[in-house]
Amino acid sequence: MNLFITLILFFFSIFSITSAQFYGDPPDETHPWAVHDNNRPQPMKVKPSALPGDPPSDAIILFDGTKNSFFKNWEHENPRRKKNWIVRNQRLISVKGAGSLISKAKFADCQLHIEWSAPMKIVGSGQGRGNSGVFLMGETEVQILDNYNNPTYPDGFAGSVYGVMPPMVNALKPPGEWQIYDIIFRRPVLKDGKILDEGSLTVFLNGVVVQDNTPLEGGGLHKKRSKSRAFPIVGPLKLQDHGNPVQFRNIWYRELRKRPIEGGTDGALSSTASNEKRMEIAETILNKTQNEDGIKKLLLLMEALCYKNDDEVRLTVHRLSEKIIMDIKKYPEGNENDAKQIYQALKYLERHKIVDTEHPNTVSLKKIIEKEGWAK
Repeated sequence: MNLFITLILFFFSIFSITSAQFYGDPPDETHPWAVHDNNRPQPMKVKPSALPGDPPSDAIILFDGTKNSFFKNWEHENPRRKKNWIVRNQRLISVKGAGSLISKAKFADCQLHIEWSAPMKIVGSGQGRGNSGVFLMGETEVQILDNYNNPTYPDGFAGSVYGVMPPMVNALKPPGEWQIYDIIFRRPVLKDGKILDEGSLTVFLNGVVVQDNTPLEGGGLHKKRSKSRAFPIVGPLKLQDHGNPVQFRNIWYRELRKRPIEGGTDGALSSTASNEKRMEIAETILNKTQNEDGIKKLLLLMEALCYKNDDEVRLTVHRLSEKIIMDIKKYPEGNENDAKQIYQALKYLERHKIVDTEHPNTVSLKKIIEKEGWAK
């Protein structure tokens, strides 16, 4: 027994990196990927900006300080307005009476970066001082307000999810200075009248967390308590005209990956979605076997078994491994690495109950490895 345990520990400590597909825990009912799964898509490469706050290479830019980006990306919400927002000195400026702006781009879950500045000249107090707002999908407002030494009702502070949640802290700079919002937005998801996800907002104000994955609770309203509700699939970004000349610059966003409830494949899925994805991965692996033979084909077939419980594939694995093991036994010279890879894969399948424990081929390989002294 001690020798057996020593051999097993040795094999797993030495050979665990030989094939990463027989390394971490296999897929399960709600996870289509193995732990440390090499079949998982590699993350897309994105070039970060040279300066903090500037857009990375995959960002969609809504305003870069030029009139061209303003006309290209924005439109006035009210077609009967008598005034327009203006672009001056690379700044987008709200004009009283012009109404709100909405982006031509429509999107939902996103990382949003936007910089704003309240008027240096202080006029008014409370909600009447430097008031505007950032409306995600045109629905949920992250309040813009000059609250530097200017108290108001807490769920209407700058950095609040308006009407829902006050900011954790007041991290504003003095009026006239640039304030920076970095926002992570997730839309609410309802299906058949059932709430699957309330949606959420995470907000950084000048680098300070002021909203931490805050549930939207319907998105927030003025004076009235909002209730959970369905959002559109996509919507525009809206910048509010509240009668104060608030300025904006450097506006960009990045779309976020899908959540499992919306068809994403990262994270815990429903058993149905996980099973469908595992079947898809298994078929991709099995297709690769058509151009392979010998040990490469065997290892791919073993790998496919981790995703799809298939009796035909299991039988093929048994017959092919039996044949290869007989060849290794007959001609051991130069086959040490093959023997170790197959042994590791078989022990992995045994450990996770994908094949029977003490599989005959595992026992045969163990004897060969001991006889040839490959475990030393």
